[in-house]
Parts: sequence; C-alpha cells; structure tokens
Amino acid sequence: MAANVQDVIMLFGDSITQYGWGPGGLAQRLAENYVRKLDVLNRGLSGYQTQWAIPVLEQIFAMQHEQLHVPKVQLLTIWFGANDAAPPPSVQHVPKDEYTLNLKHLVSMIRSPTSPYYSPHTRIILITPPPVNSHQRSDRDFDITKSYAEAARETGSALHLPVADVWTEIWEASGKDEKALATYLHDGLHLSAAGYEIVYNSVMKIIVEKYPEIHYDNLQMVFPPWEEASKAQGDDAKLTKRKTFV
Repeated sequence: MAANVQDVIMLFGDSITQYGWGPGGLAQRLAENYVRKLDVLNRGLSGYQTQWAIPVLEQIFAMQHEQLHVPKVQLLTIWFGANDAAPPPSVQHVPKDEYTLNLKHLVSMIRSPTSPYYSPHTRIILITPPPVNSHQRSDRDFDITKSYAEAARETGSALHLPVADVWTEIWEASGKDEKALATYLHDGLHLSAAGYEIVYNSVMKIIVEKYPEIHYDNLQMVFPPWEEASKAQGDDAKLTKRKTFV
C-alpha cells in the first residue's frame, strides 16, 4: 500500500479527543478546513490518562521513524487530564504532581534531540481538561478538575508551549454557573458541539498567533485544483504531488 502523501495534524488524548469525529467535533472541524492540505489523525483513547498514554505515544512515533515515506506530524495536540483528575480510588486517577511530570515527559519525547522519538518539525499545543458538571457526573469533582487544568496551564508556561485553556473559556461561557455547563457538556464530562466549538476556536487562535505557517489559508492543496488539472492535457507530471507549504 502506498504511503499517505499528506502531512498530518495528530490529535492525542482521551475520550474527549476520540469523540471529536462527531458533528461539530474538533477532529471533524479541523478535517473539514484542512481537507487536501493536511490530514487529521485522531488518536483519542477513551478512558486513558497520562500514565497509560506515554507507551502509546512511544509506539506511534517509533512507527513514524521506522517507516519510510511516512507523512510528517506538523501539529500535535496533547489533551489529557479529565481522567487523571478522577478522584481516588478510581484506577484512572493520577496524582497531580505525576500528571504534570507525565505531560512534560510526553512533550520531551517529541522536543528533546536526545529522544528516540525526536520530531523537530512537530509543533505542539497542550489543551487543558474542560470543567466538569458534578450535578451530572457524581464520579467527578469540579474543584479537582480545575486544579488539573491549572497544572496543564503551568506546564505549558514552564515549557514555553501554547496552551488552549478550554477550562477557563468554557467556564466563562457558562456564566461561571456549574449547572449551565450542561450546554457545553452533554453528560457532565464529554463535550457537546457547543463545547467543541470553543475548543476549535481556541486551537485555531493559537495557530493564527503562534503557528501561522500551518493555518489552512497559508497552505496550498497537495494536488492542484481542478482548474489547473483541466489544463494538464495529458501531461501527468502537472498532476503530481506539490509541497503543502508555499
């Protein structure tokens, strides 16, 4: 099978990432806007937290290095914390200090030149967990989740990485009313289309401000538009893959 010819945006996270293919979801909206320019890979893992995520990312990026002609990961979003923040004795719980260390480890895998998974062309965005509505989810705690969102923000600041602070943005959109979070969280934990819209806008704002070279308006189609194809007149060389970055 031929290798994928388009570079990619990879979304790495828990169920909130995994469900992003739904209508209005983050993956769906990114794929729609980056069609024919960058592919979107959804590597959301329902129920996972950062401890379990580390060996998975190792395998994903090991494959990137081992295979020839694989697409480059131009943007990686790392979105964990909702399950790490599950109160003990939940098996998903990861202590906050360990959660911070795990986030730093995931980033270092990609950014450190001494890492076997080093990927210097990969841009990274951290995303905080969203707030939870404990009126809908008795197995989650509002204040604990808030503290994990704060830890994600602090980690991004320490690593000089942009952070999509969706906890704050969704909380403010709800009027700082926990019950009103039902508009953005369909079950108290997972996002509705309205919640994903806030996340999408937050990610795109970072791309505009920090990584404008990969904004979809600044990329060209990998294969020429039909107007150019119609002028090829049998010259297949005019229909070969082009560089996405102008």
